Order: sequence, then C-alpha cells, then structure tokens
Amino acid sequence: MAEKIYNVLFLCSANSARSIIAEVVLNQLGKGRFKAWSAGSHPSGEVHPMTLEVLQARGFDTSELRSKRWDEFARPDAPVMDFVFTVCDQAAGEVCPVWPGQPLTAHWGFTDPVKVEGDRDRKLHAFSLTQNQIVNRLRLFLSLPLVKLDRLAIKQEIDRIGQSDPAAEG
Repeated sequence: MAEKIYNVLFLCSANSARSIIAEVVLNQLGKGRFKAWSAGSHPSGEVHPMTLEVLQARGFDTSELRSKRWDEFARPDAPVMDFVFTVCDQAAGEVCPVWPGQPLTAHWGFTDPVKVEGDRDRKLHAFSLTQNQIVNRLRLFLSLPLVKLDRLAIKQEIDRIGQSDPAAEG
C-alpha cells in the first residue's frame, strides 16, 4: 500500500517570499511524502526576485512559482489540505477561509526579509537567513513520525516547532 501523501499550504499576506520558500523547500525535501502550495491573503502578484535568487542558489526549482490568493485553496475543487501553516504574523491575525477537510494548523512566524533595508548584500543575507530558518523548521517537521502519532500529538508537535526560536535556527 502506498504511503499517504500529505497536502500542506503555507500562508503569508503577500505570498512573495516566506510562504513561497516554504512551498519550494517542502516540495523538494518531502518529495513523495508531501505536496506543498503557498498563497496569500493579499498576494503581491509576483514572487520577489531575491526569493528566486536564494532558492536557485541552493538548487531549488523555481520554474512553476507564482504569487496566488488563498481563496484558490478554499474552493470545492481545491486539494484537501492536511496542514495549513501561517508564516507571517499578519496572515496569522487575519480571518482565514474555511479549509475543507479540517487541516491541522499552526503559526510558524518568520521575519519578513522583504522589509529589510540597506544595500543588496544586506537584503540578500536576510533572504538567505529566512530560507535557512524555514529549511530547519521543515526538517523538524519532516522528522515527525506522522503515521505513529494521533491528531493531538501532531498538533502539539507542529505548535512546538513553530515556537522554536527562528534566530537560533539560522
């Protein structure tokens, strides 16, 4: 019998950096076990160029990326999510659509690299740091023995991962 493939949605208000990075990383690191998407409450309409740059520098495929609205994933024909993670504080505070299938949810906040000011090197460093933090949290998530845990235990674990100090993860 084939192992279950878990559907995961990452949410951020603009869907241009953090949620996009999480989507790409989980699709590569969790290939065969997870299918990830990202969306935003107020998408920017484009993936931030530095998001693409840091992902491509680490060998991630960015060819299919686009900034999209979270309503796409609340429609009846949308994939049923097993997990929904907010990765920015603004999206965590917004009223989300009702997700079909009652997915487990958690907030995994990361500092917004788009808001970092300074020269190109400083901004690129912020995007790289955010990417590293997301990779570290996703590796913790991927290490969970999901088939052996009940729903409450999984919820506790994903909340614990979200409460870890992202500054210590970079």
